[in-house]
Amino acid sequence: MKGFSESTLRVRRVHMEMFLSWCRRSRIFAPAQVTRTSLESYQRYLFNYRKKDGQPLAVASQHSRLAPLKVWFKWLHYRNYVALDPAAALELPRVGYKLPNVMNKEEAERVLSQPNVGEPLGIRDRAMLEILYSSGLRRMELLHFKLYDVDQKHGLVSVREGKGKRDRVVPIGERALAWLDLYLNRLRPEIVKKPDDGIVFLTSNGAPFTPNHLSWLARQYVKSAGIGKGGACHIFRHTMATLMLEGGADIRYIQAMLGHVRLDTTQIYTHVSIRMLKQVHTTTHPAARLNSENEQTRKPQINSAQQETEALPSLD
Repeated sequence: MKGFSESTLRVRRVHMEMFLSWCRRSRIFAPAQVTRTSLESYQRYLFNYRKKDGQPLAVASQHSRLAPLKVWFKWLHYRNYVALDPAAALELPRVGYKLPNVMNKEEAERVLSQPNVGEPLGIRDRAMLEILYSSGLRRMELLHFKLYDVDQKHGLVSVREGKGKRDRVVPIGERALAWLDLYLNRLRPEIVKKPDDGIVFLTSNGAPFTPNHLSWLARQYVKSAGIGKGGACHIFRHTMATLMLEGGADIRYIQAMLGHVRLDTTQIYTHVSIRMLKQVHTTTHPAARLNSENEQTRKPQINSAQQETEALPSLD
């Protein structure tokens, strides 16, 4: 199918095969035999399904198995293969947001300080991490980052054919530019091979990074920082967006930096920033926590209330 990766198509085939297997066991052999009642039975089957380890399917997994059916039956109805669309009124399980893993400022700085910048490869790694943190690039966007994509004079980075084949221009901080300039002057000329295609970040043998190699490298630095959080390249993107939002940036500016087409995709970071709201509430609201003085004055009142409650006649 056009627009879907091979891995996505493979997963969808597996999900459809699960439904077709259920249909055969239920003596359903044609799309026209499928009714809304049978789809609801399949939905209950997914809810009660247990994997080999005895665990139920997650809500997201149930959703991902039902959603393709709505698309499929809509198409069958559009093509007049079925008279009615049995999935039109089927309610899918509600999938909540999975909040992204983010670092605070101190944790981010600790991770950034992990590369050994006394060595040329450490300078390269520091430059990569700084760019991920400063501009929120995706992993593949950093891999495709070319020499002519950076405007050092104006502090801008051009992202060409990012996700969805969309271009955008994002700012880059002075510190990230300084580390990038150090790498470009000290290491890259020594390892680049001719002809030079302009890819900025190269391995020690002059080849472009593979996605897995870059993720492994970033994950090692996050792990070695000892911050107790997992993540690789994307944790810097999440952290950048969250810290900018907490610092007062308008969410639409963050949307532009991240390259999100829809604002609701970016709004997940407002959920992450509730952690800051909680901290502010705890430190500023006079009744947010019990101090030692409040505890002493409230305990007798609580005990007295409990005694009065116990003295009331039973309603049974």
